[in-house]
Amino acid sequence: MINLDLAFVFQLVNFLVLVLLLNVFLYKPIRKQLADRAGELSGAKQKSAEVDREVQEKLAAYEARMREIRASAADERGVLKKEAAAQEAAILDKARAEATQSLASIKAKVAKETEEARQLLKQSAEALSADICEKVLGRSL
Repeated sequence: MINLDLAFVFQLVNFLVLVLLLNVFLYKPIRKQLADRAGELSGAKQKSAEVDREVQEKLAAYEARMREIRASAADERGVLKKEAAAQEAAILDKARAEATQSLASIKAKVAKETEEARQLLKQSAEALSADICEKVLGRSL
């Protein structure tokens, strides 16, 4: 059984003083450090979330800008292709016109040379036929 004597009272007072001293010098500073650390962690998490949000915003802006640049590049590429096609058509039309003109010139030249050859052959044929007739008849015509 428990004896309630002076030693027990002394030990109880000693225990309460020890709890009071430990609370003042140990538990309160530790709780304060833990609360400060939790506050710092919370602040760091908020700052991290803010930085992450800013990064996401900048990434979205970057992607939007890249889409705009790609679209403008595609438009410019289309314009350049149309210009190139127009230039190609103009060059081909010019080449066709020159070829047609050259062909017409060559045909005219060939027709002229053909006519000259016919005239020459006609004259030669007349002279040759006259010579043949003279030889066959044995007299001059």
